[in-house]
Amino acid sequence: MARRTKAFEFKQCVTILKSTGKKAKNLKELRDLISVISDDSIFHHTYQYFLKGHVHEYTNDFAHWVGESLEERVLEEHLSNIDPYIYKNISQLRKELLNVIDDYLNNFPQPREAIHGEEFFFNAPITITFPIGIMAKNLAEFLIAVKYIDYGAIYYHFYEARVRLGGGIDDFSLWVEQVLKKKELADKIRAIDPFMHSIDGIREHIVEVVEEEVRQGMEVVKK
Repeated sequence: MARRTKAFEFKQCVTILKSTGKKAKNLKELRDLISVISDDSIFHHTYQYFLKGHVHEYTNDFAHWVGESLEERVLEEHLSNIDPYIYKNISQLRKELLNVIDDYLNNFPQPREAIHGEEFFFNAPITITFPIGIMAKNLAEFLIAVKYIDYGAIYYHFYEARVRLGGGIDDFSLWVEQVLKKKELADKIRAIDPFMHSIDGIREHIVEVVEEEVRQGMEVVKK
């Protein structure tokens, strides 16, 4: 009897925000609050920023606020260059955020203040994950699903998974490698940089490499 392939079950996450009651009106206050705010809040304002898509050149809420509300363009650029996915944990990411802000404050000790109503408000997420009723038993079914699933599913399986699993591994490539036994394709999926693309961009790149694999498989069958 042929071995049954373990199907990939697509899931999706949605985030409900809760206020921490903490806010900053200038860089010094932002720096002090980043040093003590919960890991969940740091996670939301950095990793979960990708759920929003790339807004202008920003890659996290801190850079967005510094650029738009404080108009501190040099610091905004430095903060946007922080790739959260290269850090093993939130503590390391927090330390890097603080280092970048501290370096800036050493050179510009009197930065601007945000006007009333444009302070930085720290939030923390309540993330709910649930199956969306779509399963893929082979690469062709997987390809069709990836093309049409909601962006929240792409985020959960590609972005959030890298934090959950560690080691730059996502749910898609893990299934492709362990279940379908396609290591080369898994490596191609893992090589797609989450920091450099929007969710739509990630979807397009995954579709591209998987379509090529399916096409090669069809050519082998024809021969």
